[in-house]
Amino acid sequence: MKDFNQLLEEKGVFLSPLQVKQFDTYFEMLVEWNDKMNLTAITNKKAVYLKHFYDSITPSFFYDFHKTNSLCDVGAGAGFPSIPLKIIFPYLKVTIVDSLKKRIGFLSTLVDQLGIEDVSLYHDRAETFGRRVGMRESFDMVTARAVARLNILSEYCLPLIKVDGVFMAMKGAYDEEEHIEAYSAIATLGGELKKIIPFVLPEEKSKRHLLIIEKNKATPKKYPRKPGIPAKQPL
Repeated sequence: MKDFNQLLEEKGVFLSPLQVKQFDTYFEMLVEWNDKMNLTAITNKKAVYLKHFYDSITPSFFYDFHKTNSLCDVGAGAGFPSIPLKIIFPYLKVTIVDSLKKRIGFLSTLVDQLGIEDVSLYHDRAETFGRRVGMRESFDMVTARAVARLNILSEYCLPLIKVDGVFMAMKGAYDEEEHIEAYSAIATLGGELKKIIPFVLPEEKSKRHLLIIEKNKATPKKYPRKPGIPAKQPL
């Protein structure tokens, strides 16, 4: 916890006693529930704080989150990156979409235990969620962390973002081939890749890439396509 605090303070993020307690509760629940279901392969406390909690917060080092009111996290799994971001920025209205009902059950209990509000949880596929009335093109920001290749991921996420909103794609590896294959898909879906920010996690020095994609026009109504098609027939 001391190392975690120090790393955040170096980035200008100072945790309150409540936030410290929330991260501690998060870790305890993650390990406890991981015995019942597969949430993460990482259970060592220091590794969880660095590779999950700190990593989830990294978009805020490169983008002003005070511009963002509503955030949708697609394929959040055990709540990354949206729950750590919600702890740091309590005013965020967070929506989480995940296709596995058990994970939504974990997240529901977690949200209650952390005492956080304005978090909505949906057991759904991204392809069908992106067509829901009231959800489509309604979010200031959409995040996704290590879910799929960028051309596929863009079809999951860009339909949910309002025009002038932003898509934060969080990746480990990212190469020129993935960049080239995603270029046309992003443009077709109404987006523009503005920044690719490579960085390394402190201490262990593993590579990360944050891709910032701005939504500059409405997504055509035919996207996202039916469940399974974006992965089988990427744009």
